[in-house]
Amino acid sequence: MFFLATGTTTIIIILVLLVVIIGFVISVYNQLVVLRNKVKNSWSQIDVQLKRRFDMIPNLVETVKGYAKHEESIFGEFAKARGLYAQSQQTGDVAKAAEAEKGVAGALSRLLMVQEQYPELKANENFKELMAQLKDTEDKIAYGRQFYNDTALKFNNKKEVFPTNIIANLFKFESAVFFEVTDDSERQAVKVKF
Repeated sequence: MFFLATGTTTIIIILVLLVVIIGFVISVYNQLVVLRNKVKNSWSQIDVQLKRRFDMIPNLVETVKGYAKHEESIFGEFAKARGLYAQSQQTGDVAKAAEAEKGVAGALSRLLMVQEQYPELKANENFKELMAQLKDTEDKIAYGRQFYNDTALKFNNKKEVFPTNIIANLFKFESAVFFEVTDDSERQAVKVKF
């Protein structure tokens, strides 16, 4: 009789441990899925602002064209960057999106130099409104990048710490890629000349 009670108790203990382990695995898996989805969502928020920027820049270029006919190369630079952006959007490649953004930043800096050369352009209401919207969009992109990287960090930390790394590896969770500067010259302080 005692042996039967001990055997039943052992089975109950094993079943309880099994339920706890399964519950832990399910909980960690769900947390990883939620964090992975937050990473995807935060990237899509950046994507929305990048799309807004890409839609806005042709209007700026058209406004500038009326003042500076010889500045056609700005539109070419922008078109190339837009193509890279479209590729990155299809593949979800964060590095390619960063490269496209670098091209847009170059075109925008040239566009701002044109603005300085043509004072009447700065007075143009369409141009002023577009520049204000562009500044707002740039601020949102900067915030979005920070939020994306923070979210990617949380996900990667969760994926890499023990014991959740066991479950992450078991279910083949991939690390999130950070949005980072690839060109060291972009890390340098900007020199402004008047």
